[in-house]
Amino acid sequence: KVMQQADAVVSLVGILFESKNNTFEAVQGNAPGIISEEAKKAGVSKLVHISALGANRFSLSKYASSKALGEEMLLKNFPQATILRPSIVFGKDDNFFNKFSRMATLSPFLPLIGGGRTLFQPVYVKDVSNAVLKILYDTKTNGKLYELGGPSIYSFKELIELTMKISKKPRLLLNLPFWLADLQARCMEILPNPMLTCDQVELLKHNNIVSSGAQTLEDLNISATDCKLILPTYL
Repeated sequence: KVMQQADAVVSLVGILFESKNNTFEAVQGNAPGIISEEAKKAGVSKLVHISALGANRFSLSKYASSKALGEEMLLKNFPQATILRPSIVFGKDDNFFNKFSRMATLSPFLPLIGGGRTLFQPVYVKDVSNAVLKILYDTKTNGKLYELGGPSIYSFKELIELTMKISKKPRLLLNLPFWLADLQARCMEILPNPMLTCDQVELLKHNNIVSSGAQTLEDLNISATDCKLILPTYL
């Protein structure tokens, strides 16, 4: 019903962890196919799909593999769709910097999973939304894939340190090897809203940065915003 008489559709559906009612395969794998099928039936002219950096059909992470499956299902029905793969998206209500800031309030230490060496390229939510707006009005973007990252690459450790500094919550940093993080995650997964899952530990084994040669925000004439400029406004 929501697609009837719509000119464009932006597909944003996603989850961070599985529950009894929602699985990665259903929400991130199959749903984009249904969305694109309905968009085609409704005569929608433009479809933009938000995927994720690191989407990979052969990933051991269900999150990453389901994101790749979703792209495939989407393009089967709507090959002219435009796909965006953002790195960590930050902004006022984000689920990354706010999460670790809250953890710093509750705990005397913060975990550095895998030694905190994983690389990220945080991208500002307004840059992502501006990218969507530009794509909606540009037919040259049809059928293209863009990887969205900020202007700077940070290690996981650097992002935690930045969070502590800006939120004025200095804490001890505890190196947590992947095997131990996986063990902790298995215990946390039984909670309704787990702080950490085994799938997230798997994701942290791989860098989350824009690949060489990819089309980016620059190709959309958008200047990426560094998280250092925005985090002090809400942390």
